[in-house]
Amino acid sequence: MEQSHWQPSRQSATPLHMQITQYIRDKIVGGEWPVGTRIPSQRKLAEAFKVNRSTVVTALDELTAAGMLEGCKGGGTRVVNHTWGALAATPPTNWNDYVKSGIHRPNLPAVQEINRAEFHPGVIRLGTGELSPELLPHLEMSNVLRRVADRTPPLGYGEPMGDLRLRELLAARLQKLGIAASPASVLIVSGALQALQLISVGLLEPGSAVLVERPSYLYSVPVFQSAGMKLRGVPMDENGLRADLVGAYARQYNASLLYTIPTFHNPSGTIMSEARRGQLMEVTEAGGLPVIEDDVYRDLWLDAPPPRPLKARDASGNVLYLGSLSKTVSPGLRIGWIAGPQPVLERLADIKMQSDYGSSTLSQQAAAEWLGSGMYEQHMERIRERLRERRAVMLNSLDRHFAGIASWKVPAGGFYVWLKLHAPLPARTLFDQALRRNILINPGHLYDRDANQHIRLSYAFASLDDMERSLAQLAEIIESILS
Repeated sequence: MEQSHWQPSRQSATPLHMQITQYIRDKIVGGEWPVGTRIPSQRKLAEAFKVNRSTVVTALDELTAAGMLEGCKGGGTRVVNHTWGALAATPPTNWNDYVKSGIHRPNLPAVQEINRAEFHPGVIRLGTGELSPELLPHLEMSNVLRRVADRTPPLGYGEPMGDLRLRELLAARLQKLGIAASPASVLIVSGALQALQLISVGLLEPGSAVLVERPSYLYSVPVFQSAGMKLRGVPMDENGLRADLVGAYARQYNASLLYTIPTFHNPSGTIMSEARRGQLMEVTEAGGLPVIEDDVYRDLWLDAPPPRPLKARDASGNVLYLGSLSKTVSPGLRIGWIAGPQPVLERLADIKMQSDYGSSTLSQQAAAEWLGSGMYEQHMERIRERLRERRAVMLNSLDRHFAGIASWKVPAGGFYVWLKLHAPLPARTLFDQALRRNILINPGHLYDRDANQHIRLSYAFASLDDMERSLAQLAEIIESILS
């Protein structure tokens, strides 16, 4: 449950516990917290309201006595609202039953907590996988949007495959990467995540197995699981996905496709070697195993341009290639693309029209302006330079504070350092203690349930000062837990 930024007023003549009681009562009576809702713990409420825990306990006791709350056997407190519900002609709708009945799985509780905490004032986001606001091209985007507006932008729906000019520009860029693409073989989507959602419901049967790297970003978002698919992890090494194991895993699980991030992998930062890419393509083509290549980090190389995409080696249309501007220009623009066989893209475009009737025409025109004007290349040169600086700051901090407690590899691009602690410790304890000091981390178990000794760190989001200070504090927290 998302907590409000509301806090009781210490200047008010009304006692703090009575203000909190009225606040929660209003949430219940107004229907925001319906029957069955589990309210935050006493500790979290006390932290959110900036009061003593005893003040929260007094407020909750009054609401419990009034019949609006009750304790649960498994811990926690839920809304029961017997008092006004009993007086109503009919009992209030139990929305909690509806919430549990929805076919789309919720995010992992830890992911939900991270999503909420990211927007708490003062929180330092050490794991966020996006560019810092100070790196986003605010002035350039304003100019782009102004030029789009001067051309009398279209305000109606767009064509199913997306803006033609944008697809032409993307096809030309893909051809420079060695990918045989025409505008007809490019579909515009609202970010790479929507591409995965379309694929999950449009190309796969419920119960299908999807092979992924282990660890993998896909374990942290239930996009395939919500459509009834099962994720099966294939081990990685320093050269990327173990291609020599893919055939056996595909046969064992009767896999329907393989999802991979070969370039600056999320979360490990690994870049798949040239030899491994060739081996993987041979294995998947021989076994008739389709591949989703997620290449959203490609342009974020810091040391040298990465190897050609898997799609550039694809002579049989076996690879669906995903790209996006979310990691490089703006996550708020919501522009991504899929390149692949036309019949597949037409199927996905039809499903997309059923769900949102096409991506924003304004965003598509802005993206076309970025790519067609040369601004994108200039922007990426600046971003790479800034990310190199940020990577250096993080690596220096790790050398100073983590040399005795963890190991890591230097990423050649992307956003992430995959930190491995030398000794296991309770992930929940570490997460909670870090958050109490306004440090938000992404624990490794989000990406692999067995990666309890790992933390995904990002050098892309937090300011340099915040990064250095919070890493020093995080090391202190880890050492105190281990001691």
